Amino acid sequence: MSKNENLISGIQQVGIGVVDAGESFKWYNKNLGLDVPVFDDIADAKLMVRYTNGNIRKRRAILAVNMAGGGGAEIWESKNPLPLACSFEPKLGDLGIFALKIKSQDLLAFSKSTPIPLFRTPENKPTAWLKDNYGNQLQLVEDDSWFINSLSNTGGVLGVILGVSDMEKALKLYKDVLGLETIVYDKTGCFEDFSGLNADNKQFRRVLLRKSQSDEGAFSRLFGNIELELVQALEISDRKTIMEGRSWGDLGFIHLCFDALNMDKLGEKLLANGYTFVVDSANSFDMGDAAGRFTYIEDPDGTLIEFVETHKVPVLKKIGWYINLKKRKTQNPLPNWMVKTLGWGRVKL
Repeated sequence: MSKNENLISGIQQVGIGVVDAGESFKWYNKNLGLDVPVFDDIADAKLMVRYTNGNIRKRRAILAVNMAGGGGAEIWESKNPLPLACSFEPKLGDLGIFALKIKSQDLLAFSKSTPIPLFRTPENKPTAWLKDNYGNQLQLVEDDSWFINSLSNTGGVLGVILGVSDMEKALKLYKDVLGLETIVYDKTGCFEDFSGLNADNKQFRRVLLRKSQSDEGAFSRLFGNIELELVQALEISDRKTIMEGRSWGDLGFIHLCFDALNMDKLGEKLLANGYTFVVDSANSFDMGDAAGRFTYIEDPDGTLIEFVETHKVPVLKKIGWYINLKKRKTQNPLPNWMVKTLGWGRVKL
């Protein structure tokens, strides 16, 4: 297998544990244009008991997508048991998923319509900080990969900010194994754009990894680019693990999910580098509205990373119309018109 073989086609979604999935969907719909619920269902997370203290969590999940482009927000409400909040407010450098990166075409225009200050990243690009209706941290960043660029100033998920304890170990996984090969910057010091988080006086090492839009994968044109920013706090006396003492499905960011092109080959490459699938749905899972194979690994700090090989996606559930990917013989992107049919489920508020 080639070292540079493409095994992921984009960020499919990031899981966000919330108190009320319906209210959270309304917020992401109204404020960021994630207005297409690809699925909205209630089910038991039977395969995740290893990460739910042995409990089978009943949950409502809504996969919200912005057809302008980007990954989705998997809005996740634990019905039973009720989800636990973090006992402290996560801060930059804490271990785990600290923030979602939401893509924008024009942040200056966004900052005028939603009054928030702009900062400059080490790449000298504008950025802004925002919190959702449950206090989850978002970072808005400009991006140039769009599926329908006339639809919305903001798109979906471009990536995440991930707190790590050992940058070199994290780079081995995300850069070398998963193929996010472009290092946009690798800088150490204090950063002006972190003043929006009251962290501009602290020392960090931050590495921004980027993977340009893939030319493989059914939905790669919708997903667009990937950005993953690894942040290591160099003043570690008060660094915490965001999910410490809690379980998958509790409040906050619960996983980062990549769209997998070939799960078997991905598993082989991960295993060769010391990472095993800690959860594997095997041939297929059926969520009613969607189906596929999903797996999880733990990154070096225990953050859950999911991979999904999609087999079926609903277009019009009421009449039983789905996009079936399991029998496709090619990894070429789906025709644009077919991907656009997902937008038929758009919810207007």
